[in-house]
Amino acid sequence: MAKTPHLRKPADGRVRRNWDEVVENDLRLHREAAERIVEALNSELSGLYILFNQVRKHYWLVEGANSREVGEFLAGATDRLSEMTDDLAIRVHALGGVPVCGPMGIRQHAPIHIEAPHHYDVRSSLGRDLEGYAELAVQFREHIGLAEELNDPTTGELLREHSKTIEKDAHTIERYLADDTLVRRDALQ
Repeated sequence: MAKTPHLRKPADGRVRRNWDEVVENDLRLHREAAERIVEALNSELSGLYILFNQVRKHYWLVEGANSREVGEFLAGATDRLSEMTDDLAIRVHALGGVPVCGPMGIRQHAPIHIEAPHHYDVRSSLGRDLEGYAELAVQFREHIGLAEELNDPTTGELLREHSKTIEKDAHTIERYLADDTLVRRDALQ
């Protein structure tokens, strides 16, 4: 992991573990394997942070005929994203790492782009949310394989469990984005 020399240490505290290093862990997973898994999980965490903030913003700004229903879904989605973030951060710590946090670390590990701070229409907002969920779904599947390859079934199971939630929420967004007509687009032309 890359070093970040421009971070200031608090004057009154001792650093117990640098955020970009992995130490021996009580789970007895080989350090090299733990480093690879921590790096993968920090990428997951970065994506979840970005998606959480984006979905939360869309919740605040949702308007239109279905705003109540969509808003309720988005509020629940942020709760689920927050829960996933906590679970993965706790796993990073158990593996001897420090969970990524703060804008600099998140950008360094982010698998998805941060949305511009504008207010978009609901369809565009949900479309970007769906892209974020899809990107995370792909990455979760890759990292499930990595965890299994590195003999860490617990991390694999944790990712598998949360992957189901990501895919379920993505499917809900797909339904919101579905065409409002039963007539095919090419038949309308």
